[in-house]
Amino acid sequence: MVLNLFNILIAVGVMVLAVVLDLVLGDPSPNYPEKWVFKLHPTVLMGNFTRKIEPHFKNKDAKIEKFLGVLLGLTVIAAFAVPTFLGLWAIYTFVPFYFDIIIYAVIGIILLKMTICIKLETDWAKAAAKAIEADDLDEAKKYSHFSRRDSRTLNGSQISSAVIESMAENLIDFKLSPMASFALFGVTGAIAFRAINTLDGMVGFKDKEHINTGWFSANLDTVVNYIPTRFTALLMMLAAALLGKDAKNAWKIARRDHAKTPSRNHGWPMAAMAGALRVQLEKPGQYVLGDSLEPLTGEKILGALRIRDVTIVLWALLCLGVILVTRLFFLPF
Repeated sequence: MVLNLFNILIAVGVMVLAVVLDLVLGDPSPNYPEKWVFKLHPTVLMGNFTRKIEPHFKNKDAKIEKFLGVLLGLTVIAAFAVPTFLGLWAIYTFVPFYFDIIIYAVIGIILLKMTICIKLETDWAKAAAKAIEADDLDEAKKYSHFSRRDSRTLNGSQISSAVIESMAENLIDFKLSPMASFALFGVTGAIAFRAINTLDGMVGFKDKEHINTGWFSANLDTVVNYIPTRFTALLMMLAAALLGKDAKNAWKIARRDHAKTPSRNHGWPMAAMAGALRVQLEKPGQYVLGDSLEPLTGEKILGALRIRDVTIVLWALLCLGVILVTRLFFLPF
């Protein structure tokens, strides 16, 4: 029992300190891909590894190529998750007691931090909001590209929309799901999730090149995020209520508009965010979420940040409960 309580404290400490470490250090900016800190980031390594081996999983026969797509996904996940598990297992097995805890905690904090991205997005969002409020669109456009759209023709409202949509989508992929994966399956789970999500971003497309090799990765990402995205939408409504935002409208828009996005999952938090802020979010030619009850301004970006932050806190509290249960029965690496 004492050991289980010790394991709980370690896991809680790893999660909390990983978040703190991200808030202090952030992530290397993709604006500078030549820097070594960017090249060595696990997400970048996963993406480069996927890009390098993908050609070896191609086949002229669609059925065979789909099967190879399964192998591609499992290969990338195993390439990063298995060494993580074995490395942490070796520390627990061969390093003397107490020293193993210290080494595990340090490595765990660093690895978990690398699956989470809060500070970089926060800095970009605040910079975009400031530029939009100053009517400096050239500056604001520098921070809208992480929404994967051409910013050259966007106006201030469209840039605000792009940034807010990205924050709502990234809330799952780069914050909540990694934390939940850690709570359930330890550091290995968080690394495995990052590999799954990276695979989806690399090959999970329906174009001719990836329709077969990427189908497994895309669907796997959908499955693992299915419950988190829907639960996140509910927590965002609670966060909106705590902040005095329009929680009732968030529920209305989430139910009405969640299916309008190409993603089966990310429409939920994006629509909930649009409703809570009482704005209309739009990706031209693809979807429109929410009603234009209030104008899209830089201040709305800051409002979205506040909702995001409270949602993260609420999610972290839930993860602490999950950690309590999982570490009472087993200690995942």
